[in-house]
Amino acid sequence: MQAERAKHDSEASELASASSIDSNTLRLRATSASAFKLYLVLVVPSLGSICTGYDIAVMNYINGMEQYLEYFQLEGQNSGGGVGSTTGLIFAMFTLGTCSMVLFAGPIADIFGRRGALVCGGLLALIGTVIMTFAQNIAYLKSGRFLIGAATALIQVAAPMYVTEISPPQWRGRATGIYAGLWGVRFAFFHSTLLAIALVATIVSGVVTNVTSAWPNSASWRVPLGLQIIPAAGVFLFAFLIPESPRWLVSVGQHERACRILSEYHGNRDVDAPLVVLELRELAQSIKTDATKSAWWDYAALVRTRSDRHRSAVLLLLALTGQWAGVSLSYFLVVLLASDRVSAQSMRILLSLVSGIVAAFGGVVGGLLSDNLGRRRLWFWGTVCCTVSLIISGVCTAVSGKNIAVSNTAITFIFLFTFFYCATYVPLPAAYTSECMPFEKRANGVAMYTFAASLASLISTYATPIALSNIGWRLYLVFIGWDLLACVLIYCFAVETSGKTLEELEAIFDGEGTQ
Repeated sequence: MQAERAKHDSEASELASASSIDSNTLRLRATSASAFKLYLVLVVPSLGSICTGYDIAVMNYINGMEQYLEYFQLEGQNSGGGVGSTTGLIFAMFTLGTCSMVLFAGPIADIFGRRGALVCGGLLALIGTVIMTFAQNIAYLKSGRFLIGAATALIQVAAPMYVTEISPPQWRGRATGIYAGLWGVRFAFFHSTLLAIALVATIVSGVVTNVTSAWPNSASWRVPLGLQIIPAAGVFLFAFLIPESPRWLVSVGQHERACRILSEYHGNRDVDAPLVVLELRELAQSIKTDATKSAWWDYAALVRTRSDRHRSAVLLLLALTGQWAGVSLSYFLVVLLASDRVSAQSMRILLSLVSGIVAAFGGVVGGLLSDNLGRRRLWFWGTVCCTVSLIISGVCTAVSGKNIAVSNTAITFIFLFTFFYCATYVPLPAAYTSECMPFEKRANGVAMYTFAASLASLISTYATPIALSNIGWRLYLVFIGWDLLACVLIYCFAVETSGKTLEELEAIFDGEGTQ
């Protein structure tokens, strides 16, 4: 094991050196023709993230429209937004679709290629969007949501992998530390970038819905839903035109095609560039090593040793805290705003747009602070801030009565909760899941985390509208209680992974090292 790690570190160092030499000799520039071609290529996976982010946000907005609630005869027409079991099922179908597809998304991307997975994801999103846009009853809505959820699983797996595998090393972050491994660093950086793009999509959906909410007929909610066709169709159609991932091509024996793509985007069209030659060698060695690993469905390695069990437990804790911290409240913000005496539908939807802007800003701030604060500190103090914000907002909602100042305080702190949540749980999962798991167990570890997070989200999104219908503002107490417990668990069991070597992390997870 030590020899393998030393070899891996040596190759990472050699790749970094080659990248530097190649940059100096061939003058790879961000303004070159190849660079602009790459920018256009990267638009496709970005459209996938826009599709995902747009769908999640737009449902919050249209759930607050009286036109939508009346058309489908949903409970909550006097509550500011849809609540109850039927609304819970509509929202939960998205997560159910994600859960159903997530464990198969990786194998699909390996068998059919990264482009193939993107094409499948774009097609499912396109079909799901059409079904929802022209929905005649609730069954249509549920079916469309399920298909879009399945599409999201494919896109979330394929898009980050494609971006990291097509981009040159000097753009995606070279391997400056051995704790995460070469591919882990790339995955973490670009997965956070794609999540930021998804958050921007929430703003776009909010702007559109603010305009259409004044329309008196079903077009008020059909148009916002239908606009998702644009990014979905973009992913489906343009994925056929972009180059395949060089890593996947090497894995299926198409070395010449991989060499041409690497020379185009990494070597300034020189097939003999030092960086291209070294990357091909590194890819071949990496794939050869991967071939000796256990099958993708073998998850026993995640609980084999004390260190493995500790790593898996930490990732499961992250999955649960991320989904049960109270984020599902933001999906039904229009209902909470009605509880805080915001009576006008237009104002509730406008404030939901403001919340989307706050969320995007929080995600960017969290991404900038993640490396400086460290993963454990960001996770703990971010959750503490979320808890405090929920406590203040919940108390103010409970006692507001007709006091406008108290209601405004409740709204302010639910916005602050959104900021702290996104600052914590947008950048953290991608980096932490990669760093917690050693290189040879990372794929299964990330799959386990994603599946657990999807199940936790399924429970939360289904239960939240039912609880809002039955207990109203007291739902705050449920999330506050969980967040308080989560703070204790994070403090006791979370591990700092930033800047740690593999040996240091192994000792920490075994309980023999220090943070």
